[in-house]
Parts: sequence; structure tokens; C-alpha cells
Amino acid sequence: MQRVRDLLATPFGSAIGGGLVVAVAGLILIEAGVIDTGERSVALAPAPLTQPASENSSKGLTVNEIYDREANGVAFIKSEITQPSQDPLGLFPQQQRSTATGSGFLIDDDGHVLTNAHVVEGAKKVEVQLGEDGEPQDAEVVGADPSSDIALLKVDDAKGANPLPLGDSSKADVGDPVVAIGNPFGLDRTVTTGIVSALQRQIQAPNGFSISDVIQTDAAINPGNSGGPLLDGSGRVIGINSQIASQSGGNEGVGFAVPISTAQDVVNQLLNGGEVKRAYLGITGGDINSDIAHALNLPVDQGVVVERVFDGGPADSAGINGATGQANVGGDTFPVGGDIITKVDGEEVTGMEDVISIVNEHKPGDSLTLTVLSGGDEKEVAVKLGDRPATIQDAPAPQQP
Repeated sequence: MQRVRDLLATPFGSAIGGGLVVAVAGLILIEAGVIDTGERSVALAPAPLTQPASENSSKGLTVNEIYDREANGVAFIKSEITQPSQDPLGLFPQQQRSTATGSGFLIDDDGHVLTNAHVVEGAKKVEVQLGEDGEPQDAEVVGADPSSDIALLKVDDAKGANPLPLGDSSKADVGDPVVAIGNPFGLDRTVTTGIVSALQRQIQAPNGFSISDVIQTDAAINPGNSGGPLLDGSGRVIGINSQIASQSGGNEGVGFAVPISTAQDVVNQLLNGGEVKRAYLGITGGDINSDIAHALNLPVDQGVVVERVFDGGPADSAGINGATGQANVGGDTFPVGGDIITKVDGEEVTGMEDVISIVNEHKPGDSLTLTVLSGGDEKEVAVKLGDRPATIQDAPAPQQP
């Protein structure tokens, strides 16, 4: 699985205010998204949250016990999507409609349902069905955060469905057993099992930035699983199934779940009617390793070469310089001539993943001190983080070399 990490992290496919993730060599990262039930394919891959499960459950449960206890809190979500299109001659604008389905899960007794933002993106109407015998009902989209791929829905009637207990994703270990429940290909309340394959992965959010601390699992995840829960061996939600890495478009044993810890602050802000704010540095960069350092005669063998600096962003205002050109290293292009970031707030960084994670831990208005090599000289640069744009496309044009 290390190969997947390398494909996502090198040579320079990351951008900060969180980051861009690039898939190469035929390995496709797709949202584990929705399954279209129409003719057109849709390409989609807590004020307080519910109380944690009892400590008595720490001994672990069987898959059957987890399913019996939690499955009726898993939601079947149907989104009616309308998108602009053109007539065959390209003369008149038209509206193309489709229906897509995904997953979600109940988090409290008030009818709040957590899912992926991409499950309801562009939806004119959203229906939620809870439990085996529940009737489909209209759902309100309380809010969505594309940067974390999290959306919060609200239904009026959650009777007969139990909120799922939430776990602590920070305590997950590689090799821990996990259970996924969702609606792959529209097959409601399907359960699959596996283990935590890796931790602290990064995946690309719908708006082009990066989601940090993602859980990788080999539990089977397919289109339609998006938004469904990834549960630990005690039946507590530790992640929201979101994407798969696949060459075929189906499950190949490499799935990704947004950690449930990421949801806490997002849900709080959405419930309070606020827009989710995230920190923004405004650069893209390339990871330095010993091979690249040797090939390019760099003064350090780890860190980040700044590739692009977005005009008017925090890094630009602080005087950070982007690359002036590119070099070919082992068949890949790599930025050269830009400032080299070696530390953030005194903490050594080995690549863009480290920088992204640090930025994501802060809020707009916070300050960071970057240790950079610029023109052969080491200096410390204070940067005041800004507000992340809605999408990477909305970021100002980068500096031109």
C-alpha cells in the first residue's frame, strides 16, 4: 500500500490550504460515491454528537452483533440532481436530471444524519430512509463542507432508528478490525468487513483541497457506500467511507474513510448556521527526498520546494518565492528555484503532507513561522493564515515565474 502513498505524495502534487492530490500511473482515486439510478452516470467516486459506546463494549463484538445493533441507524440517501446541459446541436441550454443514491448514518435523536458532501452536491431534493421498515422522507441539507467532504442532513422522523455511537478515530491502530455498512450499487444495508490498513493518509476533497488523517481500509467499499459508517470492533463509528483507489472503478481493497474526529468541529459550525472556516497558506510544493536532493544538488535532503505561490495569499504577502523553472528527475518534472521550507513552527517537515497537516490544525488568523532556505540563506518567515477559498479554482492566479 506504500505505493499508493507515493503516488499521492510525490513528486509535487500537493497544494496548501490544504492540498491537491494527484493520481498517476493508472491508479484512479474515485469517490466511493453515489450510484446513479438514471440513464446518466454521476461521477461521484456535533453540537453534541451522540454519546460514545459503553466502555464495556471494549472487548469487541461479532460482525453480526454490530450489524444487529447499528444497521437500523444507517441511512439510504437518494438525491435528485439537475445539471445544465446542451441539446445535441449545442444550440439551446437544457436541464438534465438524474437520481443517485448513497449512504449516511443517524448521529442523534433529533434526526441529524451525517454523510459525504459529494452525495448531496447539486441535489434539488434529498430523501432519507432510516431502518429496514422506515419510509423515505424529505431531508433538509443543514450544511455541507466540501473541504472535509462532510454534509449534515436533518429529517423530521427518526423514530425506530438508533443513533450510531461515535468512537475515537485517533485511537485506531493499523490491523484493527473494522466493519462498513452502506448501500453499494443501491443494495441497502450491506455489511463488509476488513481491517485498518493504514493511517494518516490524505485524499482530495471535492473542492480540490486535501483531507488529512484519513483511514485506509480493505473493507469492500463501492459506489453507493459514500457517507456510510466505518465502525470499529466495538461498533463505534471511526470514519465516514468516502473514496476508493481503483484501476477498474470497483473495490480493489483500498478504501478511504474521513475520520470521525474531523466531523466534530464541522458539525458544530454547520449546526450553528455558520460557514465552515479553514486555514489557507496559498502554495503548492514538491517533496524533497535524498534522491531528488542528490539529483538537483539541493542543500537539504528533506523538506518542500515551493512550486507556486498564489497571488495575494498569505504566503505571497509574507514574501515566499515560488519556482522559477522545472527539472526532470527520473522521468518526472520537479520545481526548481523556489524557496525550500524545512520547518514549520520549529518542527521539521519531510514533505507537503506535514505542511498540509499543520495548516489544517490551525484556524484562519493564526500565525505560523516557516523556516526557509531562500537564495542559499536560511531565514524565518512569519505567515498569517487566511481563509481557504471555496475551491482551488477560486484561489487567485499563482505568481508567474
